[in-house]
Amino acid sequence: MHRTCFFALFLIIILTWSCQKNKSVKPEQIKVNVVGAMKDAMWKGELFPKVLLDTISDKTGLYGLGPMSFMRGELLVLNGKTYLSYIDSKDSLVVDEKNGLSAPFFVYANASSWDTTAIPNTIKNIKDIETYVASHIKDSIPFLFKLRGSIAKAKIHVQNLPEGTKVSSPKEAHEGQRTFLIKDKDVEIVGFYSKNHQGIFTHHDAYTHMHLITADGKFMGHLDEITLNRMNLLLPKTD
Repeated sequence: MHRTCFFALFLIIILTWSCQKNKSVKPEQIKVNVVGAMKDAMWKGELFPKVLLDTISDKTGLYGLGPMSFMRGELLVLNGKTYLSYIDSKDSLVVDEKNGLSAPFFVYANASSWDTTAIPNTIKNIKDIETYVASHIKDSIPFLFKLRGSIAKAKIHVQNLPEGTKVSSPKEAHEGQRTFLIKDKDVEIVGFYSKNHQGIFTHHDAYTHMHLITADGKFMGHLDEITLNRMNLLLPKTD
C-alpha cells in the first residue's frame, strides 16, 4: 500500500512538472514594448528616429516591426536579425540584413519558443487572421504572434517618402509608397495584435500590424492583403 501511494504521488509530480514546462505563455508574460506612435508620424510629421534598434540590448528571440526613419523603408526584426526593405536608385526593391537602423515608431517583444497550430482552411484574409489569433489568447493585452507557411498571394507595401517631404496627414506620409504583389511563396509573418493600440502601432481600422518576408529573402514589407494556402499560427510559450 505504501509503495502504491508513493508511486501515485511520484506520477502526480511528474505530470505537474510536465504541464508547467510546456504550458502556453500568458499574455502578461511576454512584454510588448512600444516606442513612439504611428499617429505622431502620420499627423504630426514626427518622422525622425525615436528608437535606435541597436540599443535594444536583448536580441535573444527578438521580434519587432515598424517603418524606417523618415519613411524610407520598412523594418523587420526576425529572431534577433534586423532586415530593411527599401527602394533603391534604380526603383527596385532591396531587402538587406543590416544594423545601425532607426524608426519613428516601433513595436517589439522577445520570445524563444512557440506553440504551433495549423490554421484552418476557412481562414483566408487579414480580418480572418485577426479573429483567429484573438481566439487563442486574451485580446485585452497586446501580444506577439507569427505565421509561417505558404500563401496563394499577398500584397505588401514599402514606404518610399521623397527626401525632405513634410508630413501632416497619412496621405502625405504614404507619398512614394511602392506596392508589390507576391504569389505562391513560402513566407514568415511577424505580427502584433491589440485592440488598444490603434494609431499607436496599428492603423485606426485594424487590430494587427504585420510584416511579411519571403523565405528566399527577396520581398519584405508591411502586409496589406493576403490569401493563405497552408499556414501555421505560432504563439509564444514558456521553456
